[in-house]
Amino acid sequence: MMSRLANFGVFAAATLSFCAAPLHAGPIQNPVAIFAGLDKITGVITTFEIEIDKTKRFGALNVSPRICNTRPAIEEPKTTAFVEIDENLLDGNLKRIFTGWMLAQSPGLNAVEHPVYDVWLTGCRDPNRKPEPELVPPASTGNADIPKQAN
Repeated sequence: MMSRLANFGVFAAATLSFCAAPLHAGPIQNPVAIFAGLDKITGVITTFEIEIDKTKRFGALNVSPRICNTRPAIEEPKTTAFVEIDENLLDGNLKRIFTGWMLAQSPGLNAVEHPVYDVWLTGCRDPNRKPEPELVPPASTGNADIPKQAN
């Protein structure tokens, strides 16, 4: 019975040390925001990327992301962007129709209200960042997995 408790203690300590990564490492800022846009007249959905602090035109809208954040792979996915969207009016002026945070996991939460176009955040990316390695549980320590060495 005592050896089972000792084994459980070793297992619990190993598990805690494996999970000891910081719970809130902070957001990762990305230089590119990824959006999808729907033209309600044609029914066509377009995916487009915009660099932070740049503006891209989608139909009659100018979309300008200011921040695009993701979370580390060890945390719950949360991709957010602060976005400004202006409508190009027929008289040549601009009308601000959206300023605020968009959440990629909840596209309907902060929807752009426009009669012809819908725009929503789908992700963020950094073309210079290496992909994070996947978290894989440690391999079994049983003897069957260890090749025998010749003497």
